[in-house]
Amino acid sequence: MFKTLALKTPVLNTSALKHLSLKNSISWLLVAGLAFVMAGCAKKDEVISLSGSTMGTTYHIKVVPSEHMPTAQLLQAEIDLALEQVNNQMSTYRPDSELSRFNQLPLEQSVEVSSDTIKVVKEGMRLFEVSDKALDITLGPLVNLWGFGPDKRPTKVPTQAQIDAAKAKTGIHELSIDGNRLSKHNAYLYVDLSSIAKGFGVDKVASILDKYHSTGYLVEIGGELSVKGTKADGSAWKVAIEKPTDEGMAVQQVIEPGTMAMATSGDYRNYYEEEGQRFTHIIDPRTGLPINHKLASVTVLHKDCMTADGFATAMMVLGTEASLELAKKEHLAIMLIEKQGEGFKVYYSEAFKPFIK
Repeated sequence: MFKTLALKTPVLNTSALKHLSLKNSISWLLVAGLAFVMAGCAKKDEVISLSGSTMGTTYHIKVVPSEHMPTAQLLQAEIDLALEQVNNQMSTYRPDSELSRFNQLPLEQSVEVSSDTIKVVKEGMRLFEVSDKALDITLGPLVNLWGFGPDKRPTKVPTQAQIDAAKAKTGIHELSIDGNRLSKHNAYLYVDLSSIAKGFGVDKVASILDKYHSTGYLVEIGGELSVKGTKADGSAWKVAIEKPTDEGMAVQQVIEPGTMAMATSGDYRNYYEEEGQRFTHIIDPRTGLPINHKLASVTVLHKDCMTADGFATAMMVLGTEASLELAKKEHLAIMLIEKQGEGFKVYYSEAFKPFIK
C-alpha cells in the first residue's frame, strides 16, 4: 500500500530560487498550493513508481505499465531527458537556454527557438488576452524587482518610480513570433514562462506515457499534475487539495479528476515580509504590485496542465469574483479558497462540481 503527499511552493527564505521563478518548490513535502494523495494497494508489478528532480523541484510518477512500455530504468531515462530539454529551452536560470538567449537580445533582434518554446509562448500570449491581462509572460522585470526571480531579494520595498520603470520594460505587444523565431521590440523585454512551463513539463511526461499506451497514470511536478484512467485495480485516482494555511498540512477537499490535468496556485507559502508588510510572489502585471486580496488558493482542472497552470496564476491575480466570471465564460472547472476572518470559504464553478467525491 502506498501513500504520498505533495504541497506546492516554499516560504521564500533565500535570496535566489532555482530554475523557474514564480511557482517553484523545494521538496516533495513542501510545495504550496495543493496536496495530492495517491492511495492504493496495487502489487509492485502492477505499478511503476518513478521520482526525480527537475525545474528546481521534484517529480513523482505512478504509471500502470503496458506491454509496449520499456523497463522502468529506460522509461525514467527518457522522462529525465525530456524534462532536461524543457529546462534547456525555457529556464531563466540557465544563461544558455533558448529563453535566456532571447532575453539577452538587443532591440529588434530575433532568435530561432524550438517548437516547444513557441508553443508555450503562444499559449502565454493567448492567456494574456483571455484573462484580461492578468497573466503576462513578459512580467520578468517586475518579478525580479520584487525578488522572486534570478535577482536578489530587495533590501527595501521598491519605490513607485522603480515599479513604473520595471513596468515600462514589459508588454506582450513588444513580443512577436514568425515561424520558430521570437523577436523583441523593446531591448529590455524579459520573458518568464515559469507560470506555465512546469505545467508544460507535466504534459510532456504525460505524452511519453500515452505513447506507450498506459491505461492509467498520475504525473506530478512540483504540485502540478496530470491524471489518466484508473489505477491497476480499476479504482479511481484520488487527489486531495490542500487547505491554504502555513501552519501545517491539512486537506480541504478530495476530488476524483478522472482523465484530466490539474494545477493549483496560492499566495501563502512563497512570500517574504519587509518593513512590516507581506509580499507574495504573485505579481499583478496591471499594477506592478504583489496581489493583496482575500483569495488564497485557486485550483483549475483542464485537459492540458500548461493551460491549467496559466489559468491558476491568472485567477490568483484576478480575485474571487472575476475568476468565477472567467470560469463561467471559458467553461472551466475551478475551485477557489478565500480567506474569511479566521477561516476559509470555498467556491466552485459548475464545471468543477462533478469531480467532488
